[in-house]
Order: sequence, then structure tokens, then C-alpha cells
Amino acid sequence: MTSYLIRNAQILGGPAQDIHLDGGVIQAIGTGLAVEADVDIDAHGLIVLPGLVDLHTHLREPGREDAETVLTGTQAAAKGGYTAVHAMANTFPVADTAGVVEQVWRLGQASGYCDVQPVGAVTVGLEGKQLAELGAMHDSAAGVRVFSDDGKCVDDAVIMRRALEYVKAFDGVVAQHAQEPRLTAGAQMNEGQVSGELGLGGWPAVAEEAIIARDVLLAAHVGSRLHVCHVSTAGSVEIIRWAKAKGWDVTAEVTPHHLLLTDELVRSYDPVYKVNPPLRTAEDVKALRAALADGTIDAVATDHAPHPAEDKDCEWAAAAMGMVGLETALSVVQQAMVDTGLLTWEGVADRMSHRPARIGRLTGHGRPVSVGEPANLVLFDPAYRGTVNPESFATRSRNTPYRGLDLPGRVHATFLRGTATVLAGELVEPGEPA
Repeated sequence: MTSYLIRNAQILGGPAQDIHLDGGVIQAIGTGLAVEADVDIDAHGLIVLPGLVDLHTHLREPGREDAETVLTGTQAAAKGGYTAVHAMANTFPVADTAGVVEQVWRLGQASGYCDVQPVGAVTVGLEGKQLAELGAMHDSAAGVRVFSDDGKCVDDAVIMRRALEYVKAFDGVVAQHAQEPRLTAGAQMNEGQVSGELGLGGWPAVAEEAIIARDVLLAAHVGSRLHVCHVSTAGSVEIIRWAKAKGWDVTAEVTPHHLLLTDELVRSYDPVYKVNPPLRTAEDVKALRAALADGTIDAVATDHAPHPAEDKDCEWAAAAMGMVGLETALSVVQQAMVDTGLLTWEGVADRMSHRPARIGRLTGHGRPVSVGEPANLVLFDPAYRGTVNPESFATRSRNTPYRGLDLPGRVHATFLRGTATVLAGELVEPGEPA
């Protein structure tokens, strides 16, 4: 295994220090370290963060390898600073059995770019009618702890209650896609002034908030863990804040795009801005940023949703919903949260590594940058400024809402258990000499 001496790095934005990586762990931290290493990296001006953990990634394999594969998705994750991702269950076939989640898990192991933790479906076929094999998926080699029908809401209260009760047996969590389907039938964008002016079907905030309100009550009733996916409205924030004040075991995530973009962009009719849940108002963005800053929202999760060009390069009504986000997430968080003074780099580490790993019950990830800890690290250059060019992405798809925008920061290097997956901003092939 290659050893590394990272010199003059700022751990969580603190004073410059040296870090020695060898044998998959952090061997030493200090100033002026005099150690032998295979590779010497001058990290002057670079921030060191624990490897990022994404609670919400769509890798599309099996079934939609035209949009993404586990290999290309984990390469994109590595370029974004991620050392672990949770792969959502809406594949073809659906990840609702031990066999499918094990397949995804083994593909992740084979890729070598980041750890892949499969998310199991809550219901068979994501149809919301019958619980999937939750226990079998947990007992499988994949060790599933997070279950979600993401892309669809578990809208039946009885099914949701049963799922929450079931996962208690192994400290699992149900991650809910909060969308009341009858309130969003035919919806194309956020319901509000812009949807009215454009004549597009509106997606009301209450469709999200009603499900969250129901589910926090159900979680409290059965004493189970609930995680709320991609929170997008100010009202949702208030419900989650209330539930946490009650001491209920509720966590929540927000996407980078909901921290930065608003429904005003839909005026372009560019389907790249079509996403589920939809882009909301500037007031919602402000509330989401404040909630992430004060910890009401626990984590930033990308909801990386790759689509082939033909599914996005079409009229708005026919276009698929979703955006890619793994390779731009840290830059967007810098712009929305760090450069605005809402979060420190220590706060970024908490929301993008420590808490996501804790919610997913991942061991070895989300750990402190300390001696003896696994060497899952990212070196990030916050001073970099560049224009987003999707053609440089590792993901197989190009449906980014940031094309042509100037965003701050760039991942310089990513280490997975002491092995570089990215160096100088470029992917390192497994087994390739550094």
C-alpha cells in the first residue's frame, strides 16, 4: 500500500499541519513531520475534511446502465470527495430482495472508488402495498440499515407504521420520500406565483409537509427512527424542528440544489431544472440554509439522479425529474453555506460526513481526522474558481443545473482507507502508481 505525507494541510480549516497516511490509517499528525513516505503532497491552502458520506445517491445499476453504473457513479463520488454513498433502491429490478442489494454491494466493492451501501426498498416493487424483505436485506452480506421507496412515497399510513416497527429490530431507519400523491397528480413544478404565470401544474408545499407531519407522529408512536429525504420547504423545516424539540428520533437531509436554486429558473422551460421535489422559492431556500446551519436539518445529501440525454433533452412535460450532483456538491455547499458565513468547515464535516455516517450506521466513515482513524479523507481547495463543464464529469450523465456557472472550490484529492482515488483533481486507476 502506498504511503503519503500530506504537508501544510488545514484540518477543518485550522492551522497548517502535516498528515502521514500508511496502512490505511492516519499514522501521525503534526508540524514538520520527518517521516518516510512514497508520495509527498504539498497541501498548502487545502482544507482537509473527513471523506464525505452521501445518504442519497442513484447509481441506476442494475437496469439503467445507460444513465449510470456503479463504477461511473462511484468515480463521480470520488471526484466529489465522497468515500461512501448510499445507493437508492429504485433500480430495475428494484432492490427489494437480499439478492439485488448484495449485487449492488459487490459491484461497489469491485469499483474501488468508494464504499457503496445499498438502500433497501420499503415495499415490494416500490408499489406501496406489501413490505419488502427488510430482515433478509439486513441479514445479507450488504447489511442494509436504511430503507426507502425514494422516487415514490410510502403513502399508506399502515404500511409506513409496519415498516417503522419492523426496522426497530435491527436499529434500521426508514427514509421517506415525502410526497402525498393525490396532491401532486400532474404536478410539474412548485405551486406558486411562477407556476401560475407559466401555466404548469403546481406541486404544493403541503404535499410534502402533510406526509412529514404524519410520519414524525408515527415514528414517535412506535419509537422508531425516521429520516426525511430531500426536505424542500420552510414548512417542512418547522415540522422537523418541532419533532426534534419533542425528543423524537427524526433526522432530515437537504440537497445542494435546494440550497441554491429557486423556481424562478423554470421560466426558461429548461428541463434540467425539473426535479423531485421541485425547486422552491427564495424564502424556502433561506429557511433551508438556516435549518442546516442550526442543525435542524442534519445532512446534505446529493440526490444524484443521472438521466441519459434523451430523457432530459425534450419538452418539459415529458422530461424525467432529477439532477446529477455528486461532483458539484461540496462547491455548492461552499457557496451557499461557507462563503455566506452560515457554516464553518467543521460544520461542513459534520453535515456531510459525521452525521450522514451516523444516520446510516456506517462504521469507518464520518470519523474524526485523528491519529489511528481510517484514512478516509478529502483535500479541498476553497480558493479555486472555475466554470462547471459537464463534459469533464465522471458520471455517465450530463443533467447538471450548474452548466456554465462559476462555482468555488475543487476537490484536489480523495483517499479511501489510505488509497488515493483522486489526485490533483483527476481519478486514479486502482493499482495505478501514485
